[in-house]
Amino acid sequence: MTLEFRAGVRNAYPDVYTPEAVAAIEALAPLNRDRISMMAARTARRLARFDERKRIAFLDPDAVIERTSIRVADARAGNFEGGEIPPDLERQWIQGTGPAARPRATVEEGLRSVAYALLSGADGWMFDGEDALGQVDTMSLDNQRNLKLAIARDAIFLGVAETVAAEMNRWAEGFFGRRIVDDWREQLDFTTTIFRCRGLHLDDRHIRESDGTGLSASIVDLALYVANNHARLRDAGRSVVVYLPKIQTAGEAALWNDTLSTLERHLGLDDGTIRAYVLVEQIEQAFQLMEIRAALGRHFVGFNTGRWDYINSVADAFAWDEQFVNPNIDAITMTYGYMRTYEDRVRRAVNTPDRNGRFALWQGGMEPNIPVGSEAGVTAGMTRAKAGGEREQQAGASGKWVAHWKMVHIVRPIWEKAGDANQLGRVFPALTYTDEDAAALAMLEPAPRTIRGARDLLSVALQYGNAFLRGFQAAALKPADFFGNDDVLYLMEDMATGEIRVSILWEWLHKRAPLTEDDAETGARAGEPIDAALFARLLDEEYAKLLAAGNKDVHDDSKATTLPIAREIVAAYVADAVKPPWYIDLLNLNLGSSGLETAKARIRAYLEAFERDGTRLTANPDFAARNEGVTP
Repeated sequence: MTLEFRAGVRNAYPDVYTPEAVAAIEALAPLNRDRISMMAARTARRLARFDERKRIAFLDPDAVIERTSIRVADARAGNFEGGEIPPDLERQWIQGTGPAARPRATVEEGLRSVAYALLSGADGWMFDGEDALGQVDTMSLDNQRNLKLAIARDAIFLGVAETVAAEMNRWAEGFFGRRIVDDWREQLDFTTTIFRCRGLHLDDRHIRESDGTGLSASIVDLALYVANNHARLRDAGRSVVVYLPKIQTAGEAALWNDTLSTLERHLGLDDGTIRAYVLVEQIEQAFQLMEIRAALGRHFVGFNTGRWDYINSVADAFAWDEQFVNPNIDAITMTYGYMRTYEDRVRRAVNTPDRNGRFALWQGGMEPNIPVGSEAGVTAGMTRAKAGGEREQQAGASGKWVAHWKMVHIVRPIWEKAGDANQLGRVFPALTYTDEDAAALAMLEPAPRTIRGARDLLSVALQYGNAFLRGFQAAALKPADFFGNDDVLYLMEDMATGEIRVSILWEWLHKRAPLTEDDAETGARAGEPIDAALFARLLDEEYAKLLAAGNKDVHDDSKATTLPIAREIVAAYVADAVKPPWYIDLLNLNLGSSGLETAKARIRAYLEAFERDGTRLTANPDFAARNEGVTP
């Protein structure tokens, strides 16, 4: 197998594509074909659910987990060797999340993101290579470069960190009345560095197989991060920690385990050196939690419970079922129906011991609030944030995520007050696998479904698509009707917010979901659905609001370039009779392009291919190859 690199990237990033890193990619590249087969199996399962109108079920206890010799029944009973929790992960009260790069930024500008993270006071920071990292130009490589400079404590990073520490203290003195960074050099060593790879469903944008086949973004991200940084991390007494996203089955977890082990052997590391959290953000995972733990074996340290991605996966899994219709998105909290069940299964799974009596960590979900707005808005937002953290801590989480460094010192005191480093081994009822358990994972509860809710879905979906296409894959957003209203805070959102919003819009339109309230503005009545004509009207109106918005909310230079493409993608996704599997696929196809006609052609080609035989067009259409002779 020969790999091709996009023209110019190896010359531009010799410090990222080091010989060691390229050799690591080379060692993992043979696993790409296994990954492609598993993604085909994903699509086949999804299409079968549509064709057979079939719900997801628990695995046969006598079955053997794919790519392993572990029986399902043994996994559920804890009869496997799990991972130890290393010292720097024992206390992870607050993990921040965000990328280490900014679009079209200098190295110094990009390093500011890393400095804010490592000076934030978070116990860990998940530097994102996936949902929050823009993919325009070479941002994925900037992300890797900046992380490498920070981990190495390069002089350029230290200079940026000193400046950022002073800025953070000025903000904190105004907000808290005190400094939050005393000794900035010492503070840099407080936070555990963690990296999230892109999911198995994504292709890398800069490397591919020589026949044009996409190379797994997971392989590239993992190889670059670990090969370039493991020695410095271990020399500093720190763990090599990654987050694994978008896993759907234990078989996919086993593929990740094989990938981690292959990389460890290649680098001469002991088995289990790389520690892995798994984001539980796909409903299929909730049926196979113990099986996933077992499949990852000594690499596994814990689960994280996300919200938007998980809701999206539920909507997608039940797209065939006309009786399964979600309410307004703001009604689907972690205490709502199927979400409550999912969270409960996760906390039971991590508190089931393996054969050595080891438990696993549970990191709670995302707090997206940012303390910027009016006094009343910030007070209300922070009250909600603290209440959410308190609920998760009481439910058994060992910590939670925040989306902005300013939230660390607001939410972390909840766990400081509780005092315990974690909640490993807290007693909960054992997991069961009954028909009632399966039904609870799809439990709907009465909640509003309104025109106001549809407008919010549309507005944020359009804004997010526009932000993504501009390189801001993490963006502060709120519905257009609240622009200028500082009592309503912006929320820090990533790719998941776009996925769930177009997914629910598709669901409402194609299942003719009945509204629960009258709407005076449109004349829609309770009990009536949002039909194609009403959807078109709402799309026009919400789009017009964005065109009229100020530059602060919708950049003026996007209104004739990327915003029309974002509209085309949302309209095509929601209108298509066959629900597309991923919003991000359509966005990725149009990165770097401002031509609406080109975008229309690419969107049409994608939808036609998927409708024809389930093929996802995921390769970078603008890949200009330069064969540099890398032959695994």
